[in-house]
Amino acid sequence: MDAQAQPFTRRALSRSCGSKGSRLSVDHPPPPLAGGPSADKGVAGSSSSLAVPPEPARREGPPSDAEKVREKFSKLLLGEDMSGTGKGVTSALALSNAITNLAASVFGEQRRLQPMADDQKSRWKKEVDWLLSVADHIVEFVPSQQVAENGTSVEIMITQQRQDLQMNIPALRKLDAMLLEYLDSFAGKQEFWYASKDADGPGKGSTPRQDDKWWLPTVRVPPDGLSGAYSKWLQNQKDLVAQVLKAAMAINANVLMEMEVPESYTESLPKNGKSTLGDSVYRLITDDHFDPEELLRSVDSSDEHSIVDLKNRIEASAVIWQKKMTHNKDSKLPWGHSHEKRGMFEGRAENVLLLIKHRFPGIAQSALDISKIQCNKDVGLAILESYSRTLESLAFTVMSRIEDVLSADLAARDLRNTESMRIAASLASDDTDKVVSDAKAEVEKTGRMEPVSPALSDLVGPKLTKISPVATKRFSYLENLGGTRSPIARH
Repeated sequence: MDAQAQPFTRRALSRSCGSKGSRLSVDHPPPPLAGGPSADKGVAGSSSSLAVPPEPARREGPPSDAEKVREKFSKLLLGEDMSGTGKGVTSALALSNAITNLAASVFGEQRRLQPMADDQKSRWKKEVDWLLSVADHIVEFVPSQQVAENGTSVEIMITQQRQDLQMNIPALRKLDAMLLEYLDSFAGKQEFWYASKDADGPGKGSTPRQDDKWWLPTVRVPPDGLSGAYSKWLQNQKDLVAQVLKAAMAINANVLMEMEVPESYTESLPKNGKSTLGDSVYRLITDDHFDPEELLRSVDSSDEHSIVDLKNRIEASAVIWQKKMTHNKDSKLPWGHSHEKRGMFEGRAENVLLLIKHRFPGIAQSALDISKIQCNKDVGLAILESYSRTLESLAFTVMSRIEDVLSADLAARDLRNTESMRIAASLASDDTDKVVSDAKAEVEKTGRMEPVSPALSDLVGPKLTKISPVATKRFSYLENLGGTRSPIARH
């Protein structure tokens, strides 16, 4: 019976593993000796030694950092297509979307001027480091010198991080740290606070909720406004954030300029810039005396759609002119403009675009920018563009929150000044009415009194002395002669 059990065990294991018996070696225990254990126990012992080890228990709780990295990068490698059907986007666009979505989930709820939550700040720093680590492996060959053992110098090629990444990523990290530091400076007790839409509390100087910011809490300040020192410090913080915003905008603009204009965008444009701009805008750009401010005044600056539409038209015309300058350097435009004037018009269009970008930093992206980002295949440029764009958006958000507080302070001060002027006018009006009423009462009292003729002594006063009467008798010349003796006769 023992001899028959061993071949049966070998065949059963071969079938269960899906392979031939020669590929799986099974060590059977030796036959039992006399007086030893029975054969049944030997077979049972061999079966227990071949038992499959139990699977490790799954880890309960939140996933570890290693699991998060594995999931995130597997999604990036598949181009955001987890089904594996090959319908994903390019690696550059997938990485750009990952940075954008991370920033939206972390900074999207930053509706108050206060420090970020510790968990959100930790998540941002950790996950953005994961995504930026891809840039460490984007390298280029550069010449270098190597000294051999015999002392001779040999020129070799070594790899180092691409120059644009090596220069811009540390700068963007510095801007990132500065923005988080500016937010941390608003920790602790501040001279302003936030109230919900229907809150009833102190703060008569609160600004009314605007229609375009209905989702934001209302800023409240003391009735007398912010103190002078705090208002000055708040303005200084706004200036610092504005500098970060300008730096992020400059990096983003340079990266977008480095991206190639997609062929799909160029093919969708008309053949001349005049039809793209329209008669009025084209006349302003091609005029001898060009004024970009007048061009911006021609559109409604309060409507974001109008600004974006103007930006799209100017960018399209600039691309058309640049394309014609590249392909037809010696030709002339149908309306008679030379090659130099075409370049001048393109420069004017670029100036208007730069003015729009600085005047309206929070507007939506243009059609050309969106097309460049979607069709870009350079992973390094995608990292720089998305990272600088998220920092630009965060800086604009922080600056807008500071402006809300300053606007509330200005409204409180205006309300206080108006109230003071109203009180002063009311007091002045009361004083005037009192004087008029007193004068009327005095006149009425004087009219009811009996008339009395005053004496001369009452009018001139007691200090006057009595004047002696003045002589009024007159003497004639004859009377004087009669009283005078005649002269003695000489004879």
